[in-house]
Amino acid sequence: MSNDLTRKLGFWPALAIAVGTTIGSGIFVSSGEVARAAGTPSISILAWIIGGLIAIPQVMVLAELSTAYPQNGSGYVYLNKAGWRPLGFLYGWATFWALDPPSIAIMALAVVSYVATFLPFFSGMPGKLLGIALILIITSIHYRSVKEGALFQVIITAVKIIPFLIVIILGMMYMNPGHFAYTPAAAEAKTSLIGGVSATTWAYTGMAAICFMAGEFKNPGKVLPKALISSVLIVLGLYTLLAICVIGLMPFEDLIKSNAALSDAVTYIPGLSDIASSFVGVTAIIVILGSLSSCIMFQPRLEYAMAKDGLFFQRFAKVHPKYETPSFSIIVQVTYACVLVMFSNLTALLGYFTLIQLVINIMDFAAVYKCRKRDDYHPVYRMPVWRLTTILAIIGAAWLAWGTFTWAPVEGMIAAFIVIATGLPVYHYWEKKYRYKEKEYGLEEKEHQINDLAE
Repeated sequence: MSNDLTRKLGFWPALAIAVGTTIGSGIFVSSGEVARAAGTPSISILAWIIGGLIAIPQVMVLAELSTAYPQNGSGYVYLNKAGWRPLGFLYGWATFWALDPPSIAIMALAVVSYVATFLPFFSGMPGKLLGIALILIITSIHYRSVKEGALFQVIITAVKIIPFLIVIILGMMYMNPGHFAYTPAAAEAKTSLIGGVSATTWAYTGMAAICFMAGEFKNPGKVLPKALISSVLIVLGLYTLLAICVIGLMPFEDLIKSNAALSDAVTYIPGLSDIASSFVGVTAIIVILGSLSSCIMFQPRLEYAMAKDGLFFQRFAKVHPKYETPSFSIIVQVTYACVLVMFSNLTALLGYFTLIQLVINIMDFAAVYKCRKRDDYHPVYRMPVWRLTTILAIIGAAWLAWGTFTWAPVEGMIAAFIVIATGLPVYHYWEKKYRYKEKEYGLEEKEHQINDLAE
């Protein structure tokens, strides 16, 4: 039985995973948040554009690193190659225990909350059981075949974009151009481009998901850069057009007060006004299911890669002999997520532990400086003006990390301390065990060579 995942996926699955992971539930409320922070229609639209442009240097850095080392594991691999192996381990350690399974649980519960608006029965325990059922159904697809899972991801990503396109087309037809001329009263004239851009940053995260599966794409040197850069441009275009339509449909003074901007904007579209909440509810269910599917697909690849390096439980490196998927890693992650579905307040937990991941993401981008000095560094794609591009990527990641830190500084630092305090002893244990096995294997090989020569 091979212990390696094979290259079976092409461009469209890569694009679907990148776009499907990025476009999530946040877009339903973020238009209002960006408008409040920006203060005027023009600055609000500009904030969405700049927010997307900031992501471009980041995906360019990832495109170069992923084509130099087209292996499963994303940031863990790049930190490892840069010589920052303990950081790479902490990245995976925090991701497994505090980020990936909790995010799966949160998305499942988010889907259930929208379902409950149509079917109130799915509140409380029935809702939790429905969330677990959704996780298990989607998992069964990705467990049995990476190709079938990829096809499902392509379909659901395409379907989740259709409602947004409907809103954009109808919004362009029925918008009121006068809404763009809004100017705040002198007493309320607080405009902030930086604040507006900051409010968009989370909406643009997720494209890097495909780097976790870099070892499973055919022709990764061509597919990964094309999918990464295309995904940013698609999401940038979609978000900007949605922002224009939302502003054009509803008065800006109402938009800045809205906590459900997209739903409120749809009420201004003739023909959809009476079913606005139902339309947005169904859209949200599809959108979040797409993100849930993507996460269940790519997240287990990180622990698989770490286990292959001897830095995680060895069973996680197991590849199913028939389905050729990281079966054990998938099962453990979704089991953990299903347990977490039974608990509440996971959103806050996820936010606290996100800080250390964002700091390590900065190191991810900085890793290109170290990797470029390695003899085995031969990327198919090389980013333009690489030093400037890398600096811009680091600044964008640092901005996001700073925003997270200011949101919950004490909790974020405590979470980071927990990750380091629990992770480093485990790292040293596994590293010592791995090095011992490596040394023992090397001695055995040497002994075999001597015996062969003697014979």
